Amino acid sequence: MEIRIGIVNTGRELSFETSATADEVRTKVATALEQNVAHLDFADVKGNSYVVPTANLAYIELGTEESRRVGFVA
Repeated sequence: MEIRIGIVNTGRELSFETSATADEVRTKVATALEQNVAHLDFADVKGNSYVVPTANLAYIELGTEESRRVGFVA
């Protein structure tokens, strides 16, 4: 699934693919915001790690969980 994260006062967004489901990410973000956690951490499918400050979150966009089809669909 693709995740796009917008950060306040930043012109670019953070975009990466993760193996987590949309529900897992939603729960993680909601829990962090409710408990006033300072940072969220995410891992992508390549093993990279991302740490994002919760105070500066503008938005989090969750993509579809379906894999992309290759080729033509008839």
